[in-house]
Amino acid sequence: MKLLAVVVLLLAPLASHCAPLVLPLDCSDIYNHDQSRPSGVYTIYPIGATSAVQVYCDMNSEGGRWTVFQRRMDGSVNFYRPWDHYKFGFGTAAGEYWLGLESLFHLTQRKRYELRVDMEDFSGTRAFARYSSFSIDSESEGYRLHVSGFSNGGAGDALSLISGLKFSTFDRDQDTWDNNCARSFLGAFWYSNCHSANPNGVYRWGADGALYAVGVSWYPWKGHDYSMKTFSMKIRPVQ
Repeated sequence: MKLLAVVVLLLAPLASHCAPLVLPLDCSDIYNHDQSRPSGVYTIYPIGATSAVQVYCDMNSEGGRWTVFQRRMDGSVNFYRPWDHYKFGFGTAAGEYWLGLESLFHLTQRKRYELRVDMEDFSGTRAFARYSSFSIDSESEGYRLHVSGFSNGGAGDALSLISGLKFSTFDRDQDTWDNNCARSFLGAFWYSNCHSANPNGVYRWGADGALYAVGVSWYPWKGHDYSMKTFSMKIRPVQ
């Protein structure tokens, strides 16, 4: 029996070493591994073992499992940035950040996702919009947006009409306007000519028409000149 115990002890590290390492692709994988996990910052691997990136996981809204890819909350991060910043991501997952279009593309190629857009005004009123299907194409296709299946959580629909459009920044104009929407409205998004939503605009304090439509806005709910207190966009796999 003593010999057997020694053998087990010697083989245990080897067995542990050979066990497959499961890397979470998204917050849903983290939740499924341990459903007691609270909302917070976690590490996911959208493109494989070398692609570790921190995200905020919303484990509470509508059953949780949401991977947040965009979050505004206090104006601490400048979102008026060039293409490469939006491609690879910026900010910190504990605060304001953008996950990165390249990571988002790989996520939506590997699973079928739905989208939830949450927002709050400066009086504490909250609203959301939900879409049953969300994905984006590769960089060679301009990270073209595909979104459908709107359901209303009080915010109204600002995205269905821009499905099929490419992403634009001030240094890569891919909108349908003669001018540059990102430069004119100080943001970056899937603009048309120009926007009914500007989540990556300038963080401002509520209603302010001094500069037209440059804030963190969602037109169907508050119009062009109301900038939200908090705003987040998040995805989870369709069950």
